[in-house]
Amino acid sequence: MKNFPSAAAVSRREFLGRISAATALLTLAQPAVGQSSTLRKLGVALCGLGNYARGQLGPALKLTQNCELRGVVTGSPEKGGAWAEEYGFPAKNIYHYDTMARLAENFDIDIVYVVTPNALHAQHVIAAARAKKHVICEKPMAVSVVECDAMLAACRVNNVKLSIGYRLQFEPHYDELKRLAREFDWGVFTRMSGGFSFVMKEPQWRAERKLAGGGPLMDLGIYPVQAACMAAGGAAPVAVMASELPKQRPEFFRDVEEGIKWTMEFAGGARGDFATSYNDVLNKFRAEAAKGWIELNPAYSYTGVQAVTHAGPLIIVVPPSQQAVQTDDFARCVRDDQPTRVPGEMGRRDMMIIEAIYASAAQGGKRVEVAV
Repeated sequence: MKNFPSAAAVSRREFLGRISAATALLTLAQPAVGQSSTLRKLGVALCGLGNYARGQLGPALKLTQNCELRGVVTGSPEKGGAWAEEYGFPAKNIYHYDTMARLAENFDIDIVYVVTPNALHAQHVIAAARAKKHVICEKPMAVSVVECDAMLAACRVNNVKLSIGYRLQFEPHYDELKRLAREFDWGVFTRMSGGFSFVMKEPQWRAERKLAGGGPLMDLGIYPVQAACMAAGGAAPVAVMASELPKQRPEFFRDVEEGIKWTMEFAGGARGDFATSYNDVLNKFRAEAAKGWIELNPAYSYTGVQAVTHAGPLIIVVPPSQQAVQTDDFARCVRDDQPTRVPGEMGRRDMMIIEAIYASAAQGGKRVEVAV
């Protein structure tokens, strides 16, 4: 077992940086004194009422200060009615996917959060944009760069903002990772590793290409892709190399990968090695520099993210909901006409990286350049 320096060995600058990161996130989660409490809350409609909406986004919207749930888009009138009763919005704010154009007539709703299966993101984001609603699109942004371009164009033409549901961009441990990458406390991060995997036990849409667009790389692998870009100071890799892992359950994963591993090369020589799978357990990210390292484990969970460095564990206070902070921040950006830190262009960048990873795997691990 490695012996880590005690927390007392952490420098004053590092300590203050960590406190600053925590304070910044808590500030996002709370209204400014005498401000948010007097401003109109923006209305959000959830488009898609699956497990993520039910287990995370709905509860998060009970905690937000700048916005609140005022409608839903669903294929099930019964489900929509249950949500209306629980969240206190009128039946007129229940829409079907085929009637999203009518959102344009509803001034209760300012933002549509698209949380349908990946392959439906493009059509639902475009429908929301045409109804003149600002949009949050759950990750991955789409199933191709071509779809991303169409989504960006629709939002641009209709003068609405587009944000991607990258909740970890608002998580304080990742704020500290970004600060370290920006301020070079330990030098440039040159070595990164980790991945995200879980064992999929029951058949679901995420294992169907027609709805998911791919396997765990689309669903889980996008998290270490994001983390690596954060550790690289926000830069995208210049090239990738990848190989699909052998399938242990080919009957279960008929038309998507069961697992895949890949390498990301960054300008200046930084390198990251990652893996993702629907038949393994992994939840870690590590970044190393000349004078120190940071490891997040678990790294990508909704709650309980933890980090340790060469100088000891990071003690950071976290908000009660990553999704509440994320959604509140976008509502603030819409209200104040400010750019979002997770724009559609970031989602497009990540889809370019994912497409390059799949291309490399299809070519037997050939190095594929990423033309972001």
